[in-house]
Amino acid sequence: MEYGSSSTSTATAQAWLEKHSRILGFFIDGKFLSPADRQTHDVTDSNAAVVCSTVCAKDEDVASAASSAAGALKTWSELSCYQRAKVLLKLASVLQRHSQCVSELCELSQSSVSPAVLIRLTQYYASWAQLRDTLMPEWIPQGVVAVVVSDDCSVYFLLLKVLPALAMGNTVIVVPGKTTTLPALLLAQLFLEAGIPAGVLNVITGSEASLGAKVAQNPQVNYLTYSGRQETGEALAKAVAGWGVPMSFSLSFSSVCPFIIFDSADLDSAVDGVIELAFKKKRDFQWVLCVQESVLDSVVARLKLRMTGMKCVPLATEAERSLIDTAVQEAQQQGATLMQSCPPVSTGALYPPTVLCGLAPSCQSVISPPPGPVLPLISFRSSAEGVTLGNHSPYGQTASIWTEDLTLALESAKSLCVGSVWVNFHSVMDPALPLCGRRESGNCTDGGREGLYQFLRPSLSPSFPRSSPSSINYADFGSAASKFMIPEGFDPSSVPRFYSHFVGGQLRKADSGCSRSVLAPGSAVLAHCPDGGRKDVRNAVEAAIKVQPGWMKKSPAARSQSLYSLADSLDKRRRDLAVSIQTQTGISLEEAEKEVELSVSRLSDWAARCDKEQGGNPFLPQSGSTLLTSEALGVLGVILPNTKPLLSLVSLLGAALAMGNAVIMVPSEKCPLPALEFIQVLQASDIPGGLVSIITGGRDQLTHAFANHSVIQSIWYWGSKEGCQFLQYSCVSPLKRLWLNCEEEEEREAGQNWTSSNPSLQEELWRKAVVWKSIWIPTA
Repeated sequence: MEYGSSSTSTATAQAWLEKHSRILGFFIDGKFLSPADRQTHDVTDSNAAVVCSTVCAKDEDVASAASSAAGALKTWSELSCYQRAKVLLKLASVLQRHSQCVSELCELSQSSVSPAVLIRLTQYYASWAQLRDTLMPEWIPQGVVAVVVSDDCSVYFLLLKVLPALAMGNTVIVVPGKTTTLPALLLAQLFLEAGIPAGVLNVITGSEASLGAKVAQNPQVNYLTYSGRQETGEALAKAVAGWGVPMSFSLSFSSVCPFIIFDSADLDSAVDGVIELAFKKKRDFQWVLCVQESVLDSVVARLKLRMTGMKCVPLATEAERSLIDTAVQEAQQQGATLMQSCPPVSTGALYPPTVLCGLAPSCQSVISPPPGPVLPLISFRSSAEGVTLGNHSPYGQTASIWTEDLTLALESAKSLCVGSVWVNFHSVMDPALPLCGRRESGNCTDGGREGLYQFLRPSLSPSFPRSSPSSINYADFGSAASKFMIPEGFDPSSVPRFYSHFVGGQLRKADSGCSRSVLAPGSAVLAHCPDGGRKDVRNAVEAAIKVQPGWMKKSPAARSQSLYSLADSLDKRRRDLAVSIQTQTGISLEEAEKEVELSVSRLSDWAARCDKEQGGNPFLPQSGSTLLTSEALGVLGVILPNTKPLLSLVSLLGAALAMGNAVIMVPSEKCPLPALEFIQVLQASDIPGGLVSIITGGRDQLTHAFANHSVIQSIWYWGSKEGCQFLQYSCVSPLKRLWLNCEEEEEREAGQNWTSSNPSLQEELWRKAVVWKSIWIPTA
């Protein structure tokens, strides 16, 4: 198919495949390449008929794609915003012209999507390409971005990664899954027709997990983002850990989402929504139906009526049929009753629409629903219990709630721990509304302005250094920390002071009974501090979860006053803090006093920003109202840097507290004294006890404890290359948001400039401290 000719604008997908002899190679440096000595993989349609073959990439193909993307980066990133936007706008018109081919190819690949949706995506990110330098002048592209998606990821979610990366000035290497391989290769060719420079977008095909790891391991790749199933994402993260590549994950295709029907809902509309959503051939999410007991019988009766006569739904594979049969049998053994549209066929990849009624929340079919057209149903008594059931899943991607009571809708939407909420509607997508995964559903934001920042970094912020993995025993990481047991008869007067942990608003000794020496620059012993471990972290988390929900619910103005109180308390102890900095680091007293002065000012800055960083009301092409709100992450673990021990502490603490989080901080092993003196500042302020804990000890040992605690949602880390590698490997299960900084490299280079007041550095801090929730309330 020659795209330059207008006569081909209605060419079919079959014609395009014939043009390539039904063997599709890679798209590298603006050309299709199909090396002869490569293995091939058959692409099949919904009837298991072979559509074409794709070529599986080898190491040299990965190197070629990375070299092409790195070579094109300077050209693409140095284009003006207008020039990049012009390419994306032209792509929208090219998509319109070839919409029939795009639609047919997506249908053949079992990844159906409306061309109008892709055109809307392209136009939206063309406008952000135009505005980047105006609205984000202090931010720069990540560089070469690897976009990896799993086999069942849709074209929409693939482009939700690719288009913002390109709009922000990055070059991209795409590793598509089975259902997106053909659309990705076609779109790459359409990009070229739209005028994108050769090498800016490259597509290589093969096994998504192993090939994605090879791409990320290439030293010319700067960032990896993944969308798809959790198990594939975990394998990818573990393969890439230690290579010095920042990673983000959108695990929506493993997410279990609640569909909640309250007794105030329009039941007919709600049941229509269930039928539309739950029994489709392909679903983006897994759903659990939650119905209030007072209307349970009415909902079940309407479902039974609507399901009558529905045909069996084709499954992706016969293996799915086996999984469904096992899950249904297990649910029946646990007391579930079946409601089916027709009896299941004896064999084959078909299954009737099925509702599993009478399940308990602990049933495996509720926690992890089977694939296919099977919908678990559980009931609840009160609206509060309904929200609790909605938060029962370890995932947090989206929810659909049904009620005619607007107050109940907004209160429930606010209380659900998910990234997106649809009120009296479902499955509405628009790039203006961010999709923010919570808990096991992801650690990044896609869509909206908020989704652009994963592809940018502040120009003054150090880049993540590339490296090769170290040999690490992940199970024993941090267990070899040196400890000093206080001997019997020890004379405390032989050292200046013994410090304690600050946990739950109180001073505590380490659970282990061990201590560590605090050394001056000349190696003289200044003091002893506790050597904390896993149990101390557990105690700090228990204290944090008691007070953090209340702190988050406080008005921004109230949080602001508490931070002003903390700044005032710090100001009153400025002399003591300055002396501790001088004693610990060896700098002059004048320099130490400047650091304290900056710290007071920084805390006041965060107090002032408490009620300034909020969401808004995005404008959408569809009718209805939308709300976008920023919410606290929850409990954060922070491993503090060696540099500027007080200023770095209050900069990170202020950002976390201002946004409503609780914080567990581990002072630098090298310079813990200022953080330990800061405990008295906390005690003299009106910050609630337990909201901030300070635990001293071995950095690796406490990092291990942070990584393994499921309640800690995010870890901000300044430390060794090995620590960064351990966190990347370990923090995919349970999934956490990571902000990793290799302090060894930063000390050799410029490092984090804690004294800078550049707005982009402050913005980076508060964006690391929040997650986003979008609420869509459609109107007729």
